[in-house]
Amino acid sequence: MRATTEPDHSILMSEPINCFEICENDFAYNLICVAQQKHISLILIGLPEESGMFVWNHVQDIEIPDEDARCHRIAFSPDTSLNCTPNKVTVCASIGRCNLTLFHTNLNELSSVQYLRGHSSYINDIAWVCDGELLASVSDDFTCKFWNIATNLENVITFCLSSAGMSIKSHPEDPSKVLVAEKRGIIHLYNVRSKQTVVSVESPKFPLMSADWANNNRLFVTALAGGDIVTWDLSRPFVPADIKQVHEDGGRVVRFAPGSTEIAIATIGRPDLTLKVFVGKSTVPLIESPLKTYGGLAWHQRLPYICAVSDKKLCFWKVQIK
Repeated sequence: MRATTEPDHSILMSEPINCFEICENDFAYNLICVAQQKHISLILIGLPEESGMFVWNHVQDIEIPDEDARCHRIAFSPDTSLNCTPNKVTVCASIGRCNLTLFHTNLNELSSVQYLRGHSSYINDIAWVCDGELLASVSDDFTCKFWNIATNLENVITFCLSSAGMSIKSHPEDPSKVLVAEKRGIIHLYNVRSKQTVVSVESPKFPLMSADWANNNRLFVTALAGGDIVTWDLSRPFVPADIKQVHEDGGRVVRFAPGSTEIAIATIGRPDLTLKVFVGKSTVPLIESPLKTYGGLAWHQRLPYICAVSDKKLCFWKVQIK
């Protein structure tokens, strides 16, 4: 095992990157959406394990409707596929203060743009839930909203929160349940079908800035709160299973690795905007690297790479995990 500073691979864009997302779907897992100031770019990558070398192809730019509004969150629809003719790509983007925008494209031309309006303040996270039937969003307006994408894009369910909603996650093994994390440190598991809370846990520290749900084990939930990684085993939810301080001046984002047999967690936090990757209960980071700017964090779904933004660069680190 080694600690590394320099990324293994990087993509240099023409402008600073505001945010990005790597597609999680089986038929488009090498598709990346990158948001800059005036447009969103769709990029295809090939990693050395697949292509023999690192390659990337800039396939399409989509203009942001309001060029003065910043895009700060992106989520691919579960029905995104490059294994059909024509290609089908749907991306939801949180642009500006309180609007969601749906872009539909075949990677050649944009077929439609749709708008979802209903939040009254900044949207912190978005996710597709219930196998893509609904889109979910959490906001500084103390709500978690669910939007019916199949019909008329209406807001069909609203959960009221006691503080700002910071993260929302679905789980591939349990699509009717969602994880909703609040800034004051409470994480709820909601059943969307029954509209009831299944379980709630509370972080010993706050503010909670980000939370995630382990794809390979739905009993494991983690949060980045007050600079600590706090992890729960939901079979014993009353006390955290593990707590470790990782960012002295507070954290921004936390993400579980999607497919490893051992738990691997990546974070970005302060001081000096630093990426860290931890394996298991170790308090020594496997990877630690300074970043120039913050623009999100994502794991590749099939290969052990973590990806983060540093100014105009999209950087990839290979992580040695089992």
